[in-house]
Amino acid sequence: MSQFFEIHPENPQHRLIGEAVAILERGGVIVYPTDSCYALGCHIGDKRAMERIRRIRRVGKDHHFTLVCRDLAEIANYARLDNAAFRLIRNLTPGPFTFILTATKDVPKRLQHPKRKTIGIRIPDNVIVRALTETLGSPIMSSTLILPDTELPMTDPYQIRVLLEHDVDLVIDGGFCDIEPSTVIDLTSGFPEVLRQGKGDISWLDVH
Repeated sequence: MSQFFEIHPENPQHRLIGEAVAILERGGVIVYPTDSCYALGCHIGDKRAMERIRRIRRVGKDHHFTLVCRDLAEIANYARLDNAAFRLIRNLTPGPFTFILTATKDVPKRLQHPKRKTIGIRIPDNVIVRALTETLGSPIMSSTLILPDTELPMTDPYQIRVLLEHDVDLVIDGGFCDIEPSTVIDLTSGFPEVLRQGKGDISWLDVH
């Protein structure tokens, strides 16, 4: 049965953040809030935990996982950034955007899209996420919490607890989240291409 932490969305309790990070480091799968909707997360180095997330979501090997990072400096360790991509990400983060970028050679193949050799990158504007990633010291391997045979992400932490208490190790209650996932922008072709319009505003980007 999973643990359930009520963490303050503006002033996260250090003790609970530390316990959540310890669960990640032990190979656990957690549910946590972002600035768009709830997500499933695990340690970037844990293949078994990543496969657990695949089973929960019932997705195949072509599913794009996202690395939830602390800052731009951390992104550079996992994705190739030219000047244009760097400026765009700097202007839009932290925020509800996921960027598809070419993975660096240091990224294990199991973390990359198997055909395109790309990786999703995200820096959410969420205090709990920031506390988790700073304490963990590495990105959280993540996937939006959309259950099989449903179209919208889950938003109610208590409902999440009931449905997933035997499938995950921790549910973090950070309040209700939105039903809109992040906006996904592909930056691998040299110009921004919106793959999914979500919560993030792209009206000023002049992309189509």
